[in-house]
Amino acid sequence: MVMKDLLLVLIMISIGAAIGGVTNSLAIKMLFRPYKPIFVFGKRVPFTPGLIPKRRQELANQLGKMVVEHLLTAEGIKRKFLQSQFQEQIKSWGEIQVKKLIQSDKTPEQIMTALSIENSNDLINSKLKVFAQSKYNELIRENKKKSLQEIVPEHVEDDLYVAIPKVASFITEKGITYFESPEGKQKLKKMIEDFLSTRGMLGNMIGMFLGNDSLVDKVQPEVVKFLKNQETKNLLTTLIAREWTSIKEMTLEEIDAKWGVIEKGSGLIDRIVEIVNANDLLTKPLSTYLKPNEEILINKWLPKAIELTTNYLVSHLEEMMKRLKLEDVVKEQVETFAVDRLEDMILSISRKEFKMITYLGALLGGIIGGFQAIIVMLF
Repeated sequence: MVMKDLLLVLIMISIGAAIGGVTNSLAIKMLFRPYKPIFVFGKRVPFTPGLIPKRRQELANQLGKMVVEHLLTAEGIKRKFLQSQFQEQIKSWGEIQVKKLIQSDKTPEQIMTALSIENSNDLINSKLKVFAQSKYNELIRENKKKSLQEIVPEHVEDDLYVAIPKVASFITEKGITYFESPEGKQKLKKMIEDFLSTRGMLGNMIGMFLGNDSLVDKVQPEVVKFLKNQETKNLLTTLIAREWTSIKEMTLEEIDAKWGVIEKGSGLIDRIVEIVNANDLLTKPLSTYLKPNEEILINKWLPKAIELTTNYLVSHLEEMMKRLKLEDVVKEQVETFAVDRLEDMILSISRKEFKMITYLGALLGGIIGGFQAIIVMLF
């Protein structure tokens, strides 16, 4: 009798455990399967398709909201950006990239070609000329009615006054060198001949008595002596200073009317652009320009660039996330997943827990079967 009762209990426990385990396992599988609704005699079989396939649209919507509202939030990303550890990581990465750039053999022209910018030399020269002329014309428009004294900075004017005696010395020294040379002596002789020829008979008499060669030999040392005299330098300094004082009170418009400086300045701008040939700049390796400034690039410009970029991203992050519409991105991505892929993703995360639920169902079924066996034996 005891063996019969024990066998009954074991059978009831086994049946209960089997029912509980199979039921929970079936319930878990019904989360995903069947993937499509099943119809029998035109009627859809209940619980088909499975919960996940049936609610995939709703699942995608909820996942999108959950990611944006609770996981990938603007505040969370801001905190990450501002973490000192993250800043150090960005700086280390930036240093590596800058060093790669510094050591690069690529030229600016090659980089521009890679960006599909053709004829970069002509393009830059053209743009540079247009830019320079635009700035020059803008400067002229703004200062045309102003006097030169208003335009020239005070420290530049002071430097000009200091330079005037040097200019006077330069002129006299060049004059001395010229008139002491054979060319200068010949020029002086020609000037004397031209002068005497305009004085009629008196000039002819002087030339006849003294001779042009003798006369130039007498005049040349006096001219050189005159130029070497300190009083000559002082006089020249005074004349230049007086002329500068007169010129600086004139407006730029008046100076242009007298000497045509604006048009000459425009031509000078074009000439400077031609001299600064973009081809020379574009065909040299980047290392030519960056290597001498490596320390400044890494220790000054890079940290500043990281700071400015971080501040910009932090201040515009919410707007950027709204424009990215991350909720829609997650939703669309989930909607593109095949149901079997969703199943694999969820099972890869929760497979152990689902097994424990199955085992728990079997355990509860076994316990219930045991109680049922006891009740049967008692009654």
